[in-house]
Amino acid sequence: MKHWFDLYAVLIRSSIQSRMQYRMNFVLGTLLASLIQIAEFLMIAIILNKFGAVKGWSLHEVGYLFAVMTLSKTLYRTFASDVHHLERYLTTGELDQLLTRPMPVLLALMSQNVRLMPAELLQGSAVLYWSLHGLMSAGQITWTAVPYTLLAIITGAVILFAIGLATAAVGFWMTRINELQTLTEDASQTAARYPLVLYPSWLRSFLLVAIPVGFVNYVPSLFILRGEYGPWLILAVALLAACVLGLALTFWKFGLSRYQSTGS
Repeated sequence: MKHWFDLYAVLIRSSIQSRMQYRMNFVLGTLLASLIQIAEFLMIAIILNKFGAVKGWSLHEVGYLFAVMTLSKTLYRTFASDVHHLERYLTTGELDQLLTRPMPVLLALMSQNVRLMPAELLQGSAVLYWSLHGLMSAGQITWTAVPYTLLAIITGAVILFAIGLATAAVGFWMTRINELQTLTEDASQTAARYPLVLYPSWLRSFLLVAIPVGFVNYVPSLFILRGEYGPWLILAVALLAACVLGLALTFWKFGLSRYQSTGS
C-alpha cells in the first residue's frame, strides 16, 4: 500500500510540474476563478444583508456553510480532479491506457491532471475566517470550533469524493454521465451551501439520504455553531464518511469489472 501511495505522490508532482509550464494560463485561470467565487458569495451576502437572517440563520452562519463546502470541494477536486472527468476517458478510450499501468486504476486516474485551486482555497479560507471571527466576537462559539471545523472539512471532502466516485462508476454502464454529475455534484453542492431548513422536507431528505451533501457542512454546523446534539454528531459524520467511501469504492470496483473498451 505504501508503494502505491509513494508512486501516487510522484505522479502528482509530475502533473503539477507539467501544469506550471504554462504560468500565464495558470495565473489567468486563478484570477477568473477568484472573481467567480467572490461574485457567488457576494450575491448571498447582499441578500442576507438586506433581510438580516433567513430562517434564523445569520450571514456569518451562512458564510460558514459556504466556506466549509468550498474548502471541502477544493480538497476533493485538487487530489481527484479527473474522477469528475471520467466520461472523457470512457468515450475516448483513454481509460484503456490506465488499465495497462502497474498500479490501481483509481490511483492512476486521480494522479492525472492534478488541479491547483489557489483561488478557491484563498476565498474559502477568507470567508471561513470572517465567519468564525464574527461568530466568536458575538460569543456564539469559542476557539474549539476551529479543530471541529477542520475535521468537518476533511470528512466533507471524503463525502464529496465518495459521491463523485459513485457517480463516475455509473459511467461504466451509461458512458455519458455529465448530466448525472450536474445533479449529484454541481446542483446538490450549490444547494447545500445554504441552510437545509430553507427547503421543503422532500428536498432536505434528498440532500441528506439520496445524495448526502448535507453532511458536508450543514449537519456538522448544528453542533459546531449551535451546540445541538453534542460532540458525538461530529464522530457520527466521520463514521458516515468512512461508510459512504467504502460503498463508493465497492461500487467502483464492481463497475470497473463490467467495463468494456470503446475499441478506439
